[in-house]
Amino acid sequence: MGDKPNFVLIPDDTPPPSATAPVATGSPAVARSANVLGRLRILASTAATAAAAALPALTHAEPPAESGAAPRARLIFAVDATASREPAWAAARRVTDVLVQALPGELDVALAVHGGSRVHTFTAFTGDAGTLRDRAAGVACAAGLTRLLPILSVSLARPAVRVVVYIGDVFEESVPQGRRLADAMGRQDTKLIVLHDTADRTAGRDAEVFWDLAKRTGGCVLPFDARSSGRLRDLLSAVAVYAVGGEKLLRERRRELPGALALLENLGKSG
Repeated sequence: MGDKPNFVLIPDDTPPPSATAPVATGSPAVARSANVLGRLRILASTAATAAAAALPALTHAEPPAESGAAPRARLIFAVDATASREPAWAAARRVTDVLVQALPGELDVALAVHGGSRVHTFTAFTGDAGTLRDRAAGVACAAGLTRLLPILSVSLARPAVRVVVYIGDVFEESVPQGRRLADAMGRQDTKLIVLHDTADRTAGRDAEVFWDLAKRTGGCVLPFDARSSGRLRDLLSAVAVYAVGGEKLLRERRRELPGALALLENLGKSG
């Protein structure tokens, strides 16, 4: 029994050693080393393949490329549609058309929705209420982290975006990066208006972050109630008017817009 080795060689796919590097093939240590290296190569290849497969899930949708005449005033309607957000998304889905109906022919809107830790929906800018309604109807909630910052980045890259209105409850991204984007939006005169849903008790902890980002752009934070579609319609109508004509037009139309007063009051707050 003493002449038998105390290990077993397991065949692997490791290529033979190079002819320019002679190896003592009878050495058990060399055999074990070759076997381990072969396994490491397989593991590395598997990890690389998995990482490549995951790349599409980490990318973010953006509006399609565009060219031509200078655009009209624009608004991005962004919604957090992660798994826990179904009631809020259902409410938002029902009123997407309010934004373009408030000032027909004067405002173009893009719908941006994140879920599954990515922005999976980002429509072209349109003034067609039916187009927005149809796209919204096909979106479902998916578990994942929030992804507001890629939407803010797009707002800086596209011309004539006056307002980003965001319906969400928590903030799970880089606060310093958010501040940099918000400061850039402020310089570009693009407002962030957050409709903050605090139905979940954990959402209140992010109110300060949302106020910080919104005020850096000259925008504000408004309360959101998924149970009140009427109030949401009023607020979005006022936001649409604000996107087209700023505070001046909003004040002119405040008597006919139930949500105008709440928006004006909050735009004047410091958070």
